[in-house]
Amino acid sequence: MKIFYSPKCLGYSQPGHPESPVRVSAAHNYLKEKGYESAEPNLCTDDDILLAHTPALLNSVRKENFLDFDTPAFTGIFDIAKLAAGSAIDAAMHCLNTGEKAFSLMRPPGHHATRNNLGGFCYFNNIAIASLKAKEHAGKVAIVDFDCHHGNGTEDIFLGDKSFLYISLHQSPLYPGTGLRSRENCINYPLSAQTSPAEYLSVLEQGLEKVEKFNPDLLAISAGFDTYKHDPITSFSLEKDTYNKIGRMLAAMNKPSFSILEGGYSSDLAECIYEFLTGLEE
Repeated sequence: MKIFYSPKCLGYSQPGHPESPVRVSAAHNYLKEKGYESAEPNLCTDDDILLAHTPALLNSVRKENFLDFDTPAFTGIFDIAKLAAGSAIDAAMHCLNTGEKAFSLMRPPGHHATRNNLGGFCYFNNIAIASLKAKEHAGKVAIVDFDCHHGNGTEDIFLGDKSFLYISLHQSPLYPGTGLRSRENCINYPLSAQTSPAEYLSVLEQGLEKVEKFNPDLLAISAGFDTYKHDPITSFSLEKDTYNKIGRMLAAMNKPSFSILEGGYSSDLAECIYEFLTGLEE
């Protein structure tokens, strides 16, 4: 498992904000103790961002000229967001070039960034940028999103593009309030609060059957760990070992795959990530 991480992603914070530097630094330290080594990612280019986003969004983040309470205009956020997107690209390309699975352990997350708008702690859509970049070298790409929130940005970017399949399991009702039904190539599974691990895995199995039928050349994974039972901002009830099972189910697809960190705000995030990665490697 190749892990891409840079301490540069820790360079912004806001008091009381759940998307804090410690969630990623603690996870990096924990994985290092478990024997995982990390590699420094590269910045993506402006052209990479424009694969998924409009020039208007690119320039507003570059100039820090936007107003969003959840997604503040931190000084230097443009380069940090470019590094997170670049890390996702590095993970995708490493997977395609070597066949080894890869994980981008970076912030900010990305799946709420639509083609023209940031939001939900997300500035650029890392999974979308990496998937579109990888599409230049692969055929079809399936994106599986197990964050507790619907990836409205990912759906906005890929809706109607038959080269991509998007699968999302998410709590509903919950921010951003989208993903209530499936549309074209975007398959949504809105689930009620307190969904049990067994119920969740059963629905995931249904989603992966659709992935198998789609038969992608690459599997991209938006790995969100706010489905965990002790997450402070959501209401699912997944256990730590549920992520090991999720990882094993995804590994059983036998497809080149890369994963990127989305949400997850509990103090047990590092252990949840570790369970997922060990399952993915089996």
